[in-house]
Amino acid sequence: MAAQIWYDNDADLSVLDGKKVAIIGYGSQGHAHALNLRDSGVDVVVGLRPTSKSVEYAKEQGLEVKSVADAAAEADIIMILAPDQYQSTIWKNDIEPNIKEGAALAFAHGFNIHYGYIKPSEDHPVFLIAPKGPGHTVRREYTSGRGVPVVVAVEQDPRGDAWDITLAYAKALGSLRAGGIKTTFKEETETDLFGEQDVLMGGLNHLVEIGFEVLTEAGYQPEIAYFEVCHELKLLVDLMNEGGLNKARWSCSDTAQYGDYTSTVCDEQTKEHMRYQLKRIQDGSFAKEFMDDQAAGAPKFKELQEKHSNAPIEQVGPKLRAMFSWNQGDPQDADEAQSFNGKIARTQVQ
Repeated sequence: MAAQIWYDNDADLSVLDGKKVAIIGYGSQGHAHALNLRDSGVDVVVGLRPTSKSVEYAKEQGLEVKSVADAAAEADIIMILAPDQYQSTIWKNDIEPNIKEGAALAFAHGFNIHYGYIKPSEDHPVFLIAPKGPGHTVRREYTSGRGVPVVVAVEQDPRGDAWDITLAYAKALGSLRAGGIKTTFKEETETDLFGEQDVLMGGLNHLVEIGFEVLTEAGYQPEIAYFEVCHELKLLVDLMNEGGLNKARWSCSDTAQYGDYTSTVCDEQTKEHMRYQLKRIQDGSFAKEFMDDQAAGAPKFKELQEKHSNAPIEQVGPKLRAMFSWNQGDPQDADEAQSFNGKIARTQVQ
């Protein structure tokens, strides 16, 4: 069955007239949502902790800023953009006691609704707006007159207007310029977690680490190993992004293609591991493990974070990346990326 896709002409921005939208959080997605909606003529307030460093930054952008509780109390639509592990606490302490009767609740990831960590009463419309790109890209594309595709879903529709609100919000975000694909909270959550764990983060990151270790343990220079298993990865991914797997393969040599087709690194056993990971996502055991660890102060998370930040490949990477002129002055460069000093602060309501 073909996916249902909506575009600008399918949404009515006037649905948001007279409605106040509270954006909870001002991080990567938060700033993009707040600014894009504001520039689309929507009445926006940003909800932040009074001590957040983002308060002054949001005000400098011309946005109204209030505490999370105060922002929630006056909003007709509340978009929660805090990290997954903090959303239920923010909901319980600041939003649920203050939310207006019938106000809509929105998310950019279905985790807390799907796994039941947040359970709004039935009178609240609940919808999902999940852009398929980081916040700075969502903002950049909007200001360029374009948009980042989005997946949208409705979980609760007590009045029958939740889809109208969802599409109007997606249009204000600029995403319906590219297209909004209908999904469900279940589908978005489970596929998103699977992609992260088994292909993007838990797949590619580990392939790069292991490949580097195999080459260096065999006596090859770390610098050469880095180029072959890490640096060239972006070139391949860019080709995939442009034209799929076929373009990536056709753009490489016959030797590379043949090695691709005959490789035994990813096989049926890999697929079985993926099925196991998917089952843990579907039955909620991964979510419980993650949330329980976070509730205990994230000891396992911090231990793993420290371990992998000091992987052998990360010792040679910064030196080589400094050789690339296009990396100079980039705030996302290697040395800063390796510093975890700000990671815990970054996960607060910013």
